[in-house]
Amino acid sequence: MRQDEERKEKTVLQSVERAIPIGQSDAPGQAGATRFVKLEGPLAMHRGGELPAAQIAYECWGELNGARDNAVLLFTGLSPSAHAASSPQDPTPGWWEFMIGPGKPLDSSRFFVICINSLGSCFGSTGPSSIDPRTGAPYRLAFPALTVEDIAAAGRAVIRALRIPRLRAVVGASLGGMTALAYAVHYPDETDNLVSLCAAAKASPFAIGVRSLQREIIRSDPAWLDGNYPSDREPVMGMRLARKLGLISYRSAREWDERFGRDVVHEEEHRREPFTSEFQVESYLEANAQKFVGSFDANSYLYLSRAMDWFDLEDHTERLIALSQQAAGKKALVVGVETDVLFPLHQQQSIASLLTESGLDVTFHALPSLQGHDAFLVDRERFVPVMSDFFAAL
Repeated sequence: MRQDEERKEKTVLQSVERAIPIGQSDAPGQAGATRFVKLEGPLAMHRGGELPAAQIAYECWGELNGARDNAVLLFTGLSPSAHAASSPQDPTPGWWEFMIGPGKPLDSSRFFVICINSLGSCFGSTGPSSIDPRTGAPYRLAFPALTVEDIAAAGRAVIRALRIPRLRAVVGASLGGMTALAYAVHYPDETDNLVSLCAAAKASPFAIGVRSLQREIIRSDPAWLDGNYPSDREPVMGMRLARKLGLISYRSAREWDERFGRDVVHEEEHRREPFTSEFQVESYLEANAQKFVGSFDANSYLYLSRAMDWFDLEDHTERLIALSQQAAGKKALVVGVETDVLFPLHQQQSIASLLTESGLDVTFHALPSLQGHDAFLVDRERFVPVMSDFFAAL
Protein backbone atom coordinates (compact mmCIF):
# COMPACT_ATOMS: atom_id res chain seq x y z
CA MET A 1 0.00 0.00 0.00
CA ARG A 2 2.79 2.42 0.88
CA GLN A 3 4.57 1.61 -2.39
CA ASP A 4 1.37 2.40 -4.32
CA GLU A 5 1.09 5.73 -2.51
CA GLU A 6 4.71 6.56 -3.26
CA ARG A 7 4.22 5.70 -6.93
CA LYS A 8 1.15 7.94 -7.17
CA GLU A 9 2.91 10.76 -5.35
CA LYS A 10 5.84 10.50 -7.76
CA THR A 11 3.41 10.75 -10.68
CA VAL A 12 1.77 13.80 -9.13
CA LEU A 13 5.17 15.40 -8.58
CA GLN A 14 6.10 14.82 -12.20
CA SER A 15 2.85 16.53 -13.23
CA VAL A 16 3.54 19.39 -10.83
CA GLU A 17 6.98 19.91 -12.30
CA ARG A 18 5.28 20.43 -15.64
CA ALA A 19 2.56 22.65 -14.17
CA ILE A 20 1.87 25.83 -16.08
CA PRO A 21 0.46 28.80 -14.13
CA ILE A 22 -1.78 30.72 -16.51
CA GLY A 23 -3.44 34.07 -16.23
CA GLN A 24 -6.77 35.42 -15.16
CA SER A 25 -10.03 34.55 -16.86
CA ASP A 26 -8.48 31.94 -19.14
CA ALA A 27 -11.55 29.73 -18.83
CA PRO A 28 -14.89 30.77 -20.34
CA GLY A 29 -17.34 32.21 -17.85
CA GLN A 30 -14.85 32.58 -15.02
CA ALA A 31 -14.57 35.75 -12.95
CA GLY A 32 -11.66 38.08 -13.53
CA ALA A 33 -9.95 37.13 -10.25
CA THR A 34 -9.79 33.42 -11.08
CA ARG A 35 -6.40 32.02 -12.05
CA PHE A 36 -5.45 28.55 -13.20
CA VAL A 37 -2.71 25.98 -13.00
CA LYS A 38 -2.60 23.40 -15.77
CA LEU A 39 -1.08 20.04 -14.92
CA GLU A 40 0.27 18.12 -17.87
CA GLY A 41 -0.67 14.60 -16.85
CA PRO A 42 -1.14 11.84 -16.47
CA LEU A 43 -2.28 12.54 -12.92
CA ALA A 44 -2.57 9.31 -10.89
CA MET A 45 -5.55 9.21 -8.53
CA HIS A 46 -5.48 7.88 -4.98
CA ARG A 47 -7.97 5.03 -5.61
CA GLY A 48 -6.73 4.16 -9.07
CA GLY A 49 -7.24 5.56 -12.52
CA GLU A 50 -5.76 8.75 -13.82
CA LEU A 51 -6.52 12.05 -15.49
CA PRO A 52 -4.65 12.66 -18.75
CA ALA A 53 -4.41 16.33 -17.75
CA ALA A 54 -5.98 18.61 -15.18
CA GLN A 55 -6.63 22.27 -14.51
CA ILE A 56 -6.97 23.74 -11.01
CA ALA A 57 -8.71 27.07 -10.47
CA TYR A 58 -7.71 29.36 -7.61
CA GLU A 59 -7.95 32.94 -6.37
CA CYS A 60 -5.50 34.83 -4.20
CA TRP A 61 -5.29 37.90 -1.98
CA GLY A 62 -2.24 39.77 -0.70
CA GLU A 63 1.32 39.41 -1.91
CA LEU A 64 3.90 36.67 -1.59
CA ASN A 65 6.86 38.06 0.35
CA GLY A 66 10.47 37.86 -0.72
CA ALA A 67 11.14 34.79 1.43
CA ARG A 68 8.03 33.12 -0.06
CA ASP A 69 7.02 31.95 3.41
CA ASN A 70 3.78 33.84 4.12
CA ALA A 71 1.35 31.74 2.04
CA VAL A 72 -1.89 30.40 3.52
CA LEU A 73 -3.74 27.72 1.55
CA LEU A 74 -7.52 27.56 1.92
CA PHE A 75 -9.69 24.59 0.91
CA THR A 76 -13.45 24.96 0.50
CA GLY A 77 -16.48 22.98 1.52
CA LEU A 78 -18.37 20.86 -1.01
CA SER A 79 -20.05 23.51 -3.14
CA PRO A 80 -18.18 26.88 -3.01
CA SER A 81 -15.95 28.23 -5.75
CA ALA A 82 -12.49 29.70 -5.16
CA HIS A 83 -14.09 33.15 -4.79
CA ALA A 84 -13.80 33.32 -1.01
CA ALA A 85 -13.52 37.13 -0.87
CA SER A 86 -13.76 40.20 -3.06
CA SER A 87 -10.76 41.72 -4.79
CA PRO A 88 -10.06 44.57 -7.22
CA GLN A 89 -10.34 42.03 -10.05
CA ASP A 90 -13.72 40.77 -8.78
CA PRO A 91 -15.44 43.09 -6.26
CA THR A 92 -18.42 40.78 -5.72
CA PRO A 93 -18.61 39.47 -2.12
CA GLY A 94 -17.07 36.05 -1.58
CA TRP A 95 -18.35 33.19 0.54
CA TRP A 96 -15.89 34.05 3.40
CA GLU A 97 -15.84 37.80 2.99
CA PHE A 98 -15.58 38.55 6.72
CA MET A 99 -12.51 36.36 7.09
CA ILE A 100 -10.15 37.47 4.27
CA GLY A 101 -8.72 40.92 3.64
CA PRO A 102 -6.63 43.69 5.25
CA GLY A 103 -7.05 43.65 9.02
CA LYS A 104 -9.21 40.52 8.94
CA PRO A 105 -8.20 37.15 10.45
CA LEU A 106 -6.62 36.01 7.17
CA ASP A 107 -4.94 39.36 6.86
CA SER A 108 -3.97 39.99 3.23
CA SER A 109 -1.57 42.72 4.37
CA ARG A 110 0.45 39.96 6.12
CA PHE A 111 -0.40 36.76 4.29
CA PHE A 112 -0.64 35.60 0.71
CA VAL A 113 -3.98 33.76 0.84
CA ILE A 114 -4.77 31.19 -1.85
CA CYS A 115 -8.17 29.53 -2.16
CA ILE A 116 -8.51 26.39 -4.28
CA ASN A 117 -11.54 25.24 -6.23
CA SER A 118 -11.51 21.51 -5.49
CA LEU A 119 -10.48 19.00 -8.10
CA GLY A 120 -13.78 17.40 -9.16
CA SER A 121 -15.75 20.61 -8.74
CA CYS A 122 -17.31 22.68 -11.52
CA PHE A 123 -15.97 26.21 -11.02
CA GLY A 124 -12.89 26.07 -13.21
CA SER A 125 -11.11 22.99 -11.87
CA THR A 126 -11.24 19.73 -13.80
CA GLY A 127 -14.27 17.66 -12.87
CA PRO A 128 -16.91 15.35 -14.33
CA SER A 129 -18.35 18.13 -16.51
CA SER A 130 -14.92 18.93 -18.01
CA ILE A 131 -13.95 17.72 -21.46
CA ASP A 132 -11.94 14.51 -21.56
CA PRO A 133 -9.17 15.26 -24.08
CA ARG A 134 -9.15 11.59 -25.09
CA THR A 135 -12.77 11.64 -26.29
CA GLY A 136 -13.69 15.28 -26.84
CA ALA A 137 -16.78 14.74 -24.64
CA PRO A 138 -17.40 15.47 -20.95
CA TYR A 139 -15.95 12.91 -18.54
CA ARG A 140 -19.26 12.42 -16.76
CA LEU A 141 -18.97 9.06 -14.90
CA ALA A 142 -15.76 8.22 -16.74
CA PHE A 143 -14.10 10.65 -14.34
CA PRO A 144 -11.94 8.50 -12.04
CA ALA A 145 -12.85 7.88 -8.39
CA LEU A 146 -12.17 11.08 -6.45
CA THR A 147 -10.85 11.25 -2.88
CA VAL A 148 -10.04 13.93 -0.35
CA GLU A 149 -6.40 12.95 -0.83
CA ASP A 150 -6.68 13.82 -4.54
CA ILE A 151 -8.09 17.25 -3.70
CA ALA A 152 -5.19 17.86 -1.32
CA ALA A 153 -2.69 16.77 -3.98
CA ALA A 154 -4.28 19.17 -6.48
CA GLY A 155 -3.93 22.00 -3.97
CA ARG A 156 -0.30 21.12 -3.50
CA ALA A 157 0.14 21.22 -7.28
CA VAL A 158 -0.90 24.88 -7.25
CA ILE A 159 1.52 25.64 -4.42
CA ARG A 160 4.38 23.93 -6.24
CA ALA A 161 3.51 25.68 -9.51
CA LEU A 162 3.70 29.01 -7.66
CA ARG A 163 7.13 27.95 -6.35
CA ILE A 164 6.10 28.19 -2.73
CA PRO A 165 8.30 25.80 -0.73
CA ARG A 166 6.36 25.91 2.53
CA LEU A 167 2.97 27.07 3.78
CA ARG A 168 2.52 29.26 6.82
CA ALA A 169 -0.80 27.47 7.32
CA VAL A 170 -3.31 25.22 5.59
CA VAL A 171 -6.96 26.00 6.40
CA GLY A 172 -10.31 24.38 5.71
CA ALA A 173 -13.85 23.89 6.95
CA SER A 174 -16.19 20.95 6.38
CA LEU A 175 -14.85 19.07 3.33
CA GLY A 176 -12.10 21.71 3.29
CA GLY A 177 -11.19 20.79 6.86
CA MET A 178 -10.85 17.15 5.87
CA THR A 179 -8.66 18.23 2.95
CA ALA A 180 -6.51 20.42 5.20
CA LEU A 181 -5.98 17.43 7.51
CA ALA A 182 -5.00 15.26 4.54
CA TYR A 183 -2.60 17.95 3.33
CA ALA A 184 -0.97 18.30 6.75
CA VAL A 185 -0.33 14.57 7.15
CA HIS A 186 0.79 13.98 3.55
CA TYR A 187 3.13 16.97 3.36
CA PRO A 188 4.25 17.65 6.95
CA ASP A 189 7.60 19.06 5.87
CA GLU A 190 5.82 21.68 3.73
CA THR A 191 3.20 22.87 6.23
CA ASP A 192 3.85 24.90 9.37
CA ASN A 193 0.37 25.19 10.89
CA LEU A 194 -3.13 23.78 10.50
CA VAL A 195 -6.68 25.08 10.93
CA SER A 196 -9.58 22.62 10.93
CA LEU A 197 -13.10 24.01 11.29
CA CYS A 198 -16.25 21.88 11.61
CA ALA A 199 -14.51 18.90 10.00
CA ALA A 200 -13.89 15.23 10.77
CA ALA A 201 -11.05 12.73 10.69
CA LYS A 202 -13.63 10.34 9.23
CA ALA A 203 -17.30 10.63 8.38
CA SER A 204 -19.87 9.59 10.96
CA PRO A 205 -22.58 7.03 10.09
CA PHE A 206 -25.16 9.84 10.33
CA ALA A 207 -23.29 12.03 7.83
CA ILE A 208 -22.77 9.06 5.50
CA GLY A 209 -26.47 8.28 5.70
CA VAL A 210 -27.49 11.84 4.84
CA ARG A 211 -25.09 12.11 1.92
CA SER A 212 -26.01 8.65 0.66
CA LEU A 213 -29.67 9.68 0.55
CA GLN A 214 -28.75 12.91 -1.25
CA ARG A 215 -26.88 10.93 -3.90
CA GLU A 216 -29.77 8.49 -4.28
CA ILE A 217 -32.20 11.37 -4.73
CA ILE A 218 -30.07 12.79 -7.55
CA ARG A 219 -29.59 9.40 -9.22
CA SER A 220 -33.33 8.69 -8.95
CA ASP A 221 -34.20 11.73 -11.04
CA PRO A 222 -35.08 10.42 -14.54
CA ALA A 223 -33.23 13.43 -15.96
CA TRP A 224 -29.95 12.19 -14.49
CA LEU A 225 -29.73 9.62 -17.32
CA ASP A 226 -27.04 7.56 -15.59
CA GLY A 227 -24.87 10.67 -15.44
CA ASN A 228 -25.23 11.43 -19.16
CA TYR A 229 -27.56 14.43 -18.91
CA PRO A 230 -26.96 17.35 -21.33
CA SER A 231 -25.44 20.42 -19.72
CA ASP A 232 -28.63 22.41 -20.37
CA ARG A 233 -30.96 19.73 -18.96
CA GLU A 234 -29.58 18.74 -15.60
CA PRO A 235 -31.53 16.67 -13.03
CA VAL A 236 -33.22 19.71 -11.52
CA MET A 237 -35.66 17.86 -9.27
CA GLY A 238 -32.96 15.62 -7.81
CA MET A 239 -30.60 18.52 -7.12
CA ARG A 240 -33.40 20.58 -5.61
CA LEU A 241 -34.44 17.87 -3.15
CA ALA A 242 -30.86 16.91 -2.31
CA ARG A 243 -30.13 20.54 -1.49
CA LYS A 244 -33.14 20.75 0.81
CA LEU A 245 -31.97 17.69 2.73
CA GLY A 246 -28.52 19.21 2.95
CA LEU A 247 -29.86 22.51 4.29
CA ILE A 248 -31.77 20.69 7.02
CA SER A 249 -28.56 18.98 8.15
CA TYR A 250 -26.43 22.14 7.87
CA ARG A 251 -28.46 24.12 10.41
CA SER A 252 -29.70 23.31 13.90
CA ALA A 253 -33.22 22.51 15.09
CA ARG A 254 -32.90 25.35 17.60
CA GLU A 255 -32.28 27.80 14.79
CA TRP A 256 -35.35 26.58 12.88
CA ASP A 257 -37.39 27.13 16.05
CA GLU A 258 -36.12 30.65 16.63
CA ARG A 259 -36.18 31.80 12.99
CA PHE A 260 -39.45 30.30 11.82
CA GLY A 261 -41.39 28.63 14.60
CA ARG A 262 -44.69 27.58 13.07
CA ASP A 263 -45.14 30.78 11.08
CA VAL A 264 -47.14 30.25 7.91
CA VAL A 265 -46.47 31.74 4.50
CA HIS A 266 -48.31 34.85 3.41
CA GLU A 267 -51.59 34.13 1.71
CA GLU A 268 -50.36 35.45 -1.64
CA GLU A 269 -47.38 33.06 -1.48
CA HIS A 270 -49.52 30.01 -0.77
CA ARG A 271 -50.46 28.23 -3.95
CA ARG A 272 -53.87 26.63 -3.72
CA GLU A 273 -52.57 23.17 -4.54
CA PRO A 274 -52.64 20.08 -2.31
CA PHE A 275 -49.63 19.64 -0.02
CA THR A 276 -47.67 22.66 -1.22
CA SER A 277 -45.67 24.82 1.21
CA GLU A 278 -47.68 26.24 4.06
CA PHE A 279 -44.97 27.12 6.59
CA GLN A 280 -42.19 29.68 6.39
CA VAL A 281 -39.51 27.02 6.93
CA GLU A 282 -40.77 25.20 3.82
CA SER A 283 -40.66 28.42 1.83
CA TYR A 284 -37.09 29.09 3.01
CA LEU A 285 -35.90 25.63 1.97
CA GLU A 286 -37.55 25.96 -1.43
CA ALA A 287 -36.07 29.40 -2.11
CA ASN A 288 -32.55 28.25 -1.25
CA ALA A 289 -32.87 25.04 -3.23
CA GLN A 290 -33.99 27.01 -6.28
CA LYS A 291 -30.87 29.21 -5.98
CA PHE A 292 -28.68 26.12 -5.95
CA VAL A 293 -30.28 24.44 -8.97
CA GLY A 294 -28.32 25.24 -12.10
CA SER A 295 -25.33 26.59 -10.20
CA PHE A 296 -23.63 23.27 -9.44
CA ASP A 297 -23.03 20.19 -11.56
CA ALA A 298 -24.89 17.10 -10.36
CA ASN A 299 -22.07 14.66 -11.10
CA SER A 300 -19.58 16.91 -9.27
CA TYR A 301 -21.94 16.80 -6.30
CA LEU A 302 -21.94 12.98 -6.38
CA TYR A 303 -18.16 12.70 -6.62
CA LEU A 304 -17.34 15.24 -3.91
CA SER A 305 -20.02 13.88 -1.57
CA ARG A 306 -18.67 10.34 -1.86
CA ALA A 307 -15.11 11.57 -1.30
CA MET A 308 -16.18 12.87 2.10
CA ASP A 309 -17.63 9.48 3.04
CA TRP A 310 -14.49 7.63 2.01
CA PHE A 311 -12.02 9.77 3.96
CA ASP A 312 -10.50 8.20 7.06
CA LEU A 313 -7.36 9.66 8.59
CA GLU A 314 -6.63 6.32 10.24
CA ASP A 315 -5.77 5.01 6.76
CA HIS A 316 -2.61 7.13 6.99
CA THR A 317 -1.05 5.88 10.22
CA GLU A 318 2.49 5.99 8.83
CA ARG A 319 1.99 9.57 7.69
CA LEU A 320 0.65 10.54 11.12
CA ILE A 321 3.87 9.16 12.57
CA ALA A 322 5.83 11.27 10.09
CA LEU A 323 3.80 14.30 11.14
CA SER A 324 4.67 13.66 14.78
CA GLN A 325 8.36 13.52 13.87
CA GLN A 326 8.12 17.01 12.37
CA ALA A 327 5.66 18.55 14.83
CA ALA A 328 8.10 20.75 16.74
CA GLY A 329 6.88 24.34 16.74
CA LYS A 330 3.72 23.59 14.76
CA LYS A 331 0.38 24.91 15.90
CA ALA A 332 -3.14 23.76 15.14
CA LEU A 333 -6.52 25.38 15.62
CA VAL A 334 -9.52 23.05 15.83
CA VAL A 335 -13.01 24.54 16.10
CA GLY A 336 -16.34 22.81 16.49
CA VAL A 337 -19.90 23.96 17.02
CA GLU A 338 -22.14 22.62 19.76
CA THR A 339 -25.22 22.51 17.52
CA ASP A 340 -23.52 20.83 14.53
CA VAL A 341 -25.25 17.49 13.85
CA LEU A 342 -23.40 16.76 10.58
CA PHE A 343 -19.89 17.13 12.04
CA PRO A 344 -20.64 16.86 15.77
CA LEU A 345 -18.47 18.29 18.48
CA HIS A 346 -17.01 14.94 19.54
CA GLN A 347 -15.42 14.68 16.09
CA GLN A 348 -13.65 18.00 16.61
CA GLN A 349 -12.47 16.81 20.01
CA SER A 350 -11.11 13.66 18.35
CA ILE A 351 -9.18 15.74 15.81
CA ALA A 352 -7.74 17.90 18.57
CA SER A 353 -6.68 14.81 20.56
CA LEU A 354 -5.13 13.16 17.51
CA LEU A 355 -3.11 16.26 16.65
CA THR A 356 -2.06 16.72 20.27
CA GLU A 357 -0.85 13.11 20.38
CA SER A 358 1.10 13.86 17.19
CA GLY A 359 2.97 16.62 19.03
CA LEU A 360 1.27 19.75 17.69
CA ASP A 361 0.43 22.69 19.94
CA VAL A 362 -3.37 22.53 19.63
CA THR A 363 -5.93 25.20 20.48
CA PHE A 364 -9.47 23.84 20.65
CA HIS A 365 -12.71 25.82 20.73
CA ALA A 366 -16.26 24.53 21.15
CA LEU A 367 -18.51 27.39 20.05
CA PRO A 368 -22.16 27.74 21.13
CA SER A 369 -23.25 28.99 17.71
CA LEU A 370 -26.91 28.55 16.86
CA GLN A 371 -26.37 27.93 13.14
CA GLY A 372 -25.12 24.34 13.29
CA HIS A 373 -22.64 23.20 10.67
CA ASP A 374 -23.01 26.40 8.64
CA ALA A 375 -21.86 28.53 11.58
CA PHE A 376 -18.36 28.94 10.13
CA LEU A 377 -19.97 30.71 7.15
CA VAL A 378 -22.30 33.02 9.06
CA ASP A 379 -21.36 33.37 12.75
CA ARG A 380 -18.88 36.18 12.34
CA GLU A 381 -19.14 37.21 15.99
CA ARG A 382 -17.70 33.91 17.26
CA PHE A 383 -15.44 32.70 14.45
CA VAL A 384 -13.56 35.94 13.78
CA PRO A 385 -12.06 36.27 17.29
CA VAL A 386 -10.74 32.69 17.46
CA MET A 387 -9.27 32.92 13.95
CA SER A 388 -7.81 36.38 14.63
CA ASP A 389 -6.11 35.24 17.82
CA PHE A 390 -4.60 32.19 16.12
CA PHE A 391 -3.24 33.99 13.07
CA ALA A 392 -2.00 36.98 15.08
CA ALA A 393 0.41 34.60 16.80
CA LEU A 394 1.84 33.14 13.58
